[in-house]
Parts: sequence; structure tokens; C-alpha cells
Amino acid sequence: MQLVRGILRLKSKSQRSRGFTIIEILTAMVIFGMIVAAIFATWTALIRGSASGNRAAATAQRSRVALRTIEDALGATRSFVADVDDYTFDAENGREPYLSFVSKLSPSFPRSGRFGQFDVRRVTFAVESSSDNNKRLVLRQTPVLMDMDEDEQNYPVVLANDVQKFEMAFWDKQKGDWLDEWTQTNQLPQMVKFTMQLGGDQDEVTRIVALPSVAVQAGWQIPGSTLGGPGSHMTGGHIGGFQFGK
Repeated sequence: MQLVRGILRLKSKSQRSRGFTIIEILTAMVIFGMIVAAIFATWTALIRGSASGNRAAATAQRSRVALRTIEDALGATRSFVADVDDYTFDAENGREPYLSFVSKLSPSFPRSGRFGQFDVRRVTFAVESSSDNNKRLVLRQTPVLMDMDEDEQNYPVVLANDVQKFEMAFWDKQKGDWLDEWTQTNQLPQMVKFTMQLGGDQDEVTRIVALPSVAVQAGWQIPGSTLGGPGSHMTGGHIGGFQFGK
């Protein structure tokens, strides 16, 4: 009898050692789930950090491109007294600011290849609403004395998205101060200061660009005019409402 009881005890112990209890299995599953959740959280954080870094880098690059484009255009402005109506300098601050003027642009300027040899063009920088209800800075251009075509009007160059701020100021030499608006559209300001801030964590960026201080006078615009300075030889004529050299 004792032998039988001993055999039963051994068999019972053997059966218990062959598997895990429900509590042990549940504990293991909980630990495994915690490990998987920790790995997933770490991976998600890495992905988000990488995406955020890429967005910040792209925004910074966009900002640099936009600023450089505006600087290049402003630094090459053109204005001629004899054709002042075609060379106006228009600017306006506000909710949708814009800046429009004529400039002699280099072949490396955005979309120059589309205009061929027409390097003197009217450029217009404007902040407009986009389809996602954000603001974007766009560039439109057209050869001087020509009307803007439909493609350029409808599909401008997008220089920057998510524009939070774009403000301009204009240096008035006579007043010796910055002006928030420029009403003398037939003249060029001596300097233009513009401030831009894009979305995200980007800081405000301000640039100051010196422009040609005066428009080209009619005498210098007309080859050989007696108003053009030494060596001119024209004896008379009329152009753009200006009479010269009688």
C-alpha cells in the first residue's frame, strides 16, 4: 500500500513538472507585451524625430531659397524715367502682402529658361492662401512691356509654404527712416528690408537689400542724346513724353 502511494506521488510530481500554470503563462504574456510596446514606442519616436528633422531641414532650405531669390531680384532692379509707367515699384503689407518691380535677371534665376533672352522682367512676390488654408509665398514674372500669360498666372513658382509672417519696410533717404509703405511708385527706395517667418520652429529672418538709388534718366536711356552726357551728338527728338536736344 505504501508502495502504491509512493508511485502515485512520483507520478503526480512528474505531471506537475511537465507544464506551466495559467498564472505563469499570463505573466509571461504581460512581460512580452510590455517589451513589444517599448520597442514600438522607441521606433515610433525615432520615426517621428526623423520626420520632424527632415521637415525642419526642408523648411530652412526653403527659407534660404526664398530669401536669396528676393535678394537677387531686388539687387538688380531697373527703372527708367522715360518709361516710368512700365517700371513702377509697387509694394503693400497686410494679410496678403506683395512686392512688384522690374529687374534684370540672371540665367540662374528661377524659371529663366522659360523666358529665353527676355532677361528684363517684372517680378511679383506675393503671399497667397493655399488649398490647405495656409499661406504660401509665390513668384510670378513676365517680360517687361508684355502681359502675363495664363500659365504663369495660374502656376507660379512656390518659394515657401506655411508663411507665418512676411513684412517689408522701405528706406526713405529724405526722411532718414524706414517706412511701412512705399507710395512713390515711380521711384525706387534706397533700401528694402523684409522679414519672413515660416511655420514650425523657424525663427524670423530679416534681410536688407540696397537698390539702385535713382532711376535712369531719359537722356542716359537714349543713345546719343544730348542729355546723356559728354560725347552725345543727337540734335533733337522726342520719346516717352520727354523732349531732348533741340
